[in-house]
Amino acid sequence: MGRTKEIPPAVRVYTVCDESRYLVVRKVPALGCGDDLMRLFATYGAVEECKPMDAEDCEEFTDVYWIKFRLIANARFAKRKLDDSVFLGNRLQISYAPEFESLSDTMDKLETRRKEVLARSNPQKGKSSVSQVTKPALTQSETDYQFHRRNAPITRVSSDQEYFGSSSMNQTVKTVREKLNKIEESGKQKRSEASSQNLQTEPDLKRTRVDNRRRI
Repeated sequence: MGRTKEIPPAVRVYTVCDESRYLVVRKVPALGCGDDLMRLFATYGAVEECKPMDAEDCEEFTDVYWIKFRLIANARFAKRKLDDSVFLGNRLQISYAPEFESLSDTMDKLETRRKEVLARSNPQKGKSSVSQVTKPALTQSETDYQFHRRNAPITRVSSDQEYFGSSSMNQTVKTVREKLNKIEESGKQKRSEASSQNLQTEPDLKRTRVDNRRRI
């Protein structure tokens, strides 16, 4: 509804009975764009049917379409996103159509809503049910792989072994290893010198006690 300073914005509250997986879309341009409209709504969920409603009254140069989603959650999402959106120059008007529901549709809708409310009111129960799901059994090949991985022998490569087929690459590896060994040895030497210096310069904390008591 249009807003003015005098008239407050209209607010519509939907209940589970008002919602439906059936939608009626008005103000669709009369350009034979039913396939384009179906592709637009299919981006929000699986659409089972999309057909024009020729018996419905509508504005001039516009059509009314009837859309049936597979799930009510998809219909709810599509209505929230596409209502009052621009489609080929016209602003769509989307409304629920629960009058097209059968008895089984209404029962499924109420049962789905009941489960959603229970899941929201008891979040810990949903987590526990997920944690209780058993892991699928491993196949024979996966079991063999796990066994060989746990029992595989640990192999150590000698530092003098040549890793590459090229002699220049092996020489580079050897040079880098020698430099690393020198750095490690110099670091050990510096640490030992620093520890010995600390021991030599450690102050004597014991002081000789002077007896200043008067003798009689």
